[in-house]
Amino acid sequence: MYCISRFHLLSPSISPIRKSKLSKRHNHRIAGSQSQLQQQHQKMETNNAFKFLTKSPYTPPSWASHLSLIPSHAVSLGHLPTPIHKWHLPNLPNNTEVWLKRDDLSGMQMSGNKVRKLEFLMADAVAQGADCIITIGGIQSNHCRATAVAAKYLNLDCYLILRTSKVLVDQDPGLTGNLLVERLVGAHVELISKEEYAKIGSVTLTDILKEKLLKEGRRPYVIPVGGSNSLGTWGYIEAIREIEQQVQTANRKVKFDDIVVACGSGATIAGLSLGSWLGTLKAKVHAFSVCDNPDYFYDFTQGLLDGITAGINSRDIVNIQNGKKKKEEQLANDGVCMYVTRSIGKVSVWELQDSTRDHQPKVKAMQLALLRSLILLKKLLQQLVLFLTQFTVEKLLTGW
Repeated sequence: MYCISRFHLLSPSISPIRKSKLSKRHNHRIAGSQSQLQQQHQKMETNNAFKFLTKSPYTPPSWASHLSLIPSHAVSLGHLPTPIHKWHLPNLPNNTEVWLKRDDLSGMQMSGNKVRKLEFLMADAVAQGADCIITIGGIQSNHCRATAVAAKYLNLDCYLILRTSKVLVDQDPGLTGNLLVERLVGAHVELISKEEYAKIGSVTLTDILKEKLLKEGRRPYVIPVGGSNSLGTWGYIEAIREIEQQVQTANRKVKFDDIVVACGSGATIAGLSLGSWLGTLKAKVHAFSVCDNPDYFYDFTQGLLDGITAGINSRDIVNIQNGKKKKEEQLANDGVCMYVTRSIGKVSVWELQDSTRDHQPKVKAMQLALLRSLILLKKLLQQLVLFLTQFTVEKLLTGW
């Protein structure tokens, strides 16, 4: 997750003596403010100690209180707030800084942008008395893994419809990557070919499974691809409030001008763009679609915004570009803030360029650290399977 921002620190001319007195007062005030912030932080940590997995009433930001479909509750699933820190990249244009919003630290089992949506979706499922969750995605979907873990935490069964190649649809999916986590937490996995998925559609596929479970006496709750519906959008409306609070309590003046994010299902950009537009952040949101085309996501985002009666045109608050086929994208001119929340590293190469056009520093593999964390997780899981397999065989051979 990363950001690029531009801001200025203004220092008016002051006499040396007056400046010395002001500095002492200023330092005293800063020390007092820092002490208060530390006390508030300690109090917050104490209050949050037993908050994980609890369901709490939700109050929206004041600037979003006029919207509809306001969640009544949220389940605490993520380790929030996630930190923001500066990334020291060489050869950036003047007055440009890179900052990272580390949503990959929202929790190992559910890291990334999925957990923020699931906090509201799972609360709704519990409120409706569901005893199982249905969702759908790709064979290595991070959303499906996060949903399976969240369901297990809340003592709900989870049914996953996973899209794979036609050749592999009738085979055991194995125990690699996210599949291992899903199967370790007891998720029911059904495979479907990419061709069938495209022909039938995700909504119909989940509806068919829902009807089947209803006939069996179950109480299923359906979560769409990526958790992207109007309710899931609140996850990133709330994220904007989180960023606002972090900016307000920062020990230096920071102003983010733009937000950039990869887009795979839609609710993240809907929540970020609407929240930034309504709130105090006022940063322009730019999205790079990693599947489908920009027109599809403009229309889909519009549907999410209409679902909460936002009263705004999606094309006015978010700029969506096709990032599916391009290996490099021009990001923005001098003075840009970039904030990426995707957990899979789908946007890996960016080109930054300042307004003079004769200075074009390139930043490659900007999600390297994030990719490393996912690769590390995958390797650890593979080693775990290998160890458990060897351990079981040895015990069987020795008579346990």
